[in-house]
Amino acid sequence: MTVRVTVWNENVHELNEPEVAERYPDGIHGAIAESLDADGFEVRTATLQEPEHGLTEAVLAETDVLVWWSHCANDEVADDVAERVVDRVNDGMGFVPLHSGKNSKPFKRLMGTTCRIKYRHGGETERLWVADPGHPIADGLDDHFEIPSTEMYGEPFDIPEPDRTVFISWFEGGEVFRSGVCYRRGRGRIFAFRPGHEEYPIFYQDEVQQVIENAVEWAAPNEGASATWGEVDPVESGDE
Repeated sequence: MTVRVTVWNENVHELNEPEVAERYPDGIHGAIAESLDADGFEVRTATLQEPEHGLTEAVLAETDVLVWWSHCANDEVADDVAERVVDRVNDGMGFVPLHSGKNSKPFKRLMGTTCRIKYRHGGETERLWVADPGHPIADGLDDHFEIPSTEMYGEPFDIPEPDRTVFISWFEGGEVFRSGVCYRRGRGRIFAFRPGHEEYPIFYQDEVQQVIENAVEWAAPNEGASATWGEVDPVESGDE
């Protein structure tokens, strides 16, 4: 079955900063969607500016995996839309927040922590090491790859202990960061991936596209067992 992906982007930098619009003429969401479409996924996009931010109940009901990019407008996402995303993740939708999506309302609510970091602008090289080479999200990669120029994120990263840490990054300034982490919440799978600062053409890089493709495949829901919630009658009658 074809995995249905919605790529969400706040789409603010592209509208307000000419250099970002030149770098991503179809938006960051367009660049990610184009790559996933070429890989055979069924892809749609949504942005902050649309009614209900493009994430209506109908759209989310038809979404297997939500890929989320945000940065400067995290607080502008309506609370009811954020809760709608959280509910869908608990029901089984995959969630792949990219870069500053770690500060998004859905991710912070799913983590239950501040998700704070240290950071630095300046265009440093990032070397991502594969910390879990047997994980499906690392398929097709060497033991490390580099992003030539990016924003630095550094530890401590105020998140719960991940279920799995797939990537660890090193930066020129000496900092390290858990740059690819996995969680389960309810029936849903979450993979948070650090790279993607808008000042650099990171989403055109082959390895980054490979990671996102692998993450979508991994995060897609499976059927699993049925679940019953709330008050129930006993399975056994207790009669002699």
